[in-house]
Amino acid sequence: MTILKQSLTMKSILKPFLVALVVSSSIVTFAQKNAFINLDSLLSIMPEMAEAKKASADHYKQLESTLTSMQKELNDKLNEYQTNEKNLTDLIKQTKQKELQDLDQRIKDFQVQAQTDFQQKNDELTKPINEKAKKAIEKVAKAKGYKMVLDSSIGALLYTDPSDDIFNAVKAELGIK
Repeated sequence: MTILKQSLTMKSILKPFLVALVVSSSIVTFAQKNAFINLDSLLSIMPEMAEAKKASADHYKQLESTLTSMQKELNDKLNEYQTNEKNLTDLIKQTKQKELQDLDQRIKDFQVQAQTDFQQKNDELTKPINEKAKKAIEKVAKAKGYKMVLDSSIGALLYTDPSDDIFNAVKAELGIK
């Protein structure tokens, strides 16, 4: 009877301990499967980013120089027109006004195209750097057993273990083929 009593006492002592051990190991395992990184900070310290920023700034300066030149041309032609307007015939006035309007429109078009061009150039320069950083994040995540890595600067998901994708299981549950 004493052995049975000791066994029951031992079970009652061990049961909460085992439950606590299982729960704490589950929490620890869950916590170890997720990570975060500030991607912006990482990108900013990569040596390639300094080179990309310089190339981007040089490209911007070229675009800005062209725009400044076009604006100077417009201002010079406008000043010339205003200075000589009294001496011009109606036909020449109309021709000069049309020329000024066309030049103004070309400047506006150039500004829109320059913004697009600058963004494309910037994307072209930074895309390989972003890909290199994301590959490194993925490599570290896999090596350390992380299931998810979040970008702490914007809250975006940077990496997820493909084995955690339940799309097909949910699709089957819904009866979708």
